[in-house]
Amino acid sequence: MDRLIQISKKLINETDTRFLRYLYEDIGWNNRIIGIRGARGVGKTTLMLQHIKLAVPPDDVLYVNADDIYFSNHRLIDTAELLSNRGIHNFYIDEIHKYKDWSTEIKLIYDYYKDLKVVFSGSSILNLNKGASDLSRRAVMYQMYGLSFREYLALFRGIIVPMYSLPEILSGVPENIRIPNPLLFFDDYLKRGYYPFATDDGFENKMKQIINLTLENDIPVYANLSASMGRKLKALLVIIAQSVPFKPNMSKIAEIIGVGRNQLPEYFNYLKDAGMIEMLKDDTQGIRSLSKIEKVYLDNTNLIYSLAENTVNTGNLRETFFLNQTKVRNYVTSSKKSDFTIDGYTFEIGGKSKGKKQIENIENGYVVKDGIEYSAGNVIPLWWFGLNY
Repeated sequence: MDRLIQISKKLINETDTRFLRYLYEDIGWNNRIIGIRGARGVGKTTLMLQHIKLAVPPDDVLYVNADDIYFSNHRLIDTAELLSNRGIHNFYIDEIHKYKDWSTEIKLIYDYYKDLKVVFSGSSILNLNKGASDLSRRAVMYQMYGLSFREYLALFRGIIVPMYSLPEILSGVPENIRIPNPLLFFDDYLKRGYYPFATDDGFENKMKQIINLTLENDIPVYANLSASMGRKLKALLVIIAQSVPFKPNMSKIAEIIGVGRNQLPEYFNYLKDAGMIEMLKDDTQGIRSLSKIEKVYLDNTNLIYSLAENTVNTGNLRETFFLNQTKVRNYVTSSKKSDFTIDGYTFEIGGKSKGKKQIENIENGYVVKDGIEYSAGNVIPLWWFGLNY
């Protein structure tokens, strides 16, 4: 226990608190049990350590990684008892999905140690989703996404831009901001700006590691699949990355990757829950099945560049960015006449030469153009939607 406390204090002291992610202010930190789920590499560990450093007394907290060798022969609930006996009231647990039967013990901690607040995080969203259902009456769960374009500007370029709601973006409010070379920064963001480790050495290798661990470890372990299935899922991601906005043909996909057609809906859901893809639905509510899926995208544009390499489809890239940035604060569906619909607004995505034909007779229709800095009526720059969170 003393070794854990020493490591905890060291990590907290070394944490930089100058830049805080969008989710920091959204979390109700006073809840007794808080869960933070998100894909690998989006910054969950840093967020937890920042909150400890900024808001928790240094002698009243223990931060641990559930993958620590200590937990090979110690239980979380026993650790909670030790903390309670020492008068420590805050227990932060990272990578909790690596601890077997974690949700059962978190429930017991909640029931037995009412003076203890627990915050946990995990990268295997599949595992956390299952555990969260077990904790539905106890834990408050939050989903963490990667950097928005707005956050990228702040973290890597030192450019502070306010967060704008969708109505503010559509009304032209961002017109008041002046960013030098926004399109140059935007191009860099699309390639390597979604993850907080974007400026680290070996970024490309880290991206491949995230993809491989997710596909060959997280999903197979959770779903009891073979490692070879992980490689087949990677082949599917490469197809999506290289395609024009991808409308799934189940029979063709099943043939290409060598699985049964009836298994595909489950595999697509695994990929979505693991933070690898996003499935765009029509406006039909309630049924989660591929018959309602209009298009499939990779989760973010950095994944496209990592998987498609030199065969990136520009239209796919633009639509992926738009969906990735707007889904955090809005419910996005496909449009029968254009690309996307959000809260009664219709969006057609394209390049500088994109016309208005698709939205001519659509009320609240907008053309979203890549390659422009300023708006003109119902023509909105694509990069503006990266200021939404």
